[in-house]
Amino acid sequence: MIALIQRVLSASVTVEGEVCGEIGPGLLVLLGVEQGDDEQKAKRLCDKTLGYRIFSDANDKMNLSLEQVGGSVLVVSQFTLAADTQKGMRPSFSGGAAPQEADRLYQYFCGQCREKGIHTQTGRFAADMKVALVNDGPVTFWLQV
Repeated sequence: MIALIQRVLSASVTVEGEVCGEIGPGLLVLLGVEQGDDEQKAKRLCDKTLGYRIFSDANDKMNLSLEQVGGSVLVVSQFTLAADTQKGMRPSFSGGAAPQEADRLYQYFCGQCREKGIHTQTGRFAADMKVALVNDGPVTFWLQV
């Protein structure tokens, strides 16, 4: 399971002209589910994402987590993160989880965020989404479990 996380001042996702998820300061999480991923991996990745210390403390050091700063999270499914790009000029998506399983684990990940008391917004699984963000820094990290 892969999360591309971006520290943002704001982020939103729009489907068919309608905003379906929107946050202020926090994290935009692009989430990719791979074959073999399970609830245990989703929980570990959620814990790592929410606890990752990438927000500035009083000394302007990246030392605080999303949980510590009280930020929000916008989680967007992103199957292309599971692409194999090693060969040729076209990505292969054979390593991605089947859509039904990917959706189940995406929803589980979002539920874990909510259970931890994090204000959580989402995109719409398998939809054509338009994602807008103001990256703060920019600060972007690739997390994988």
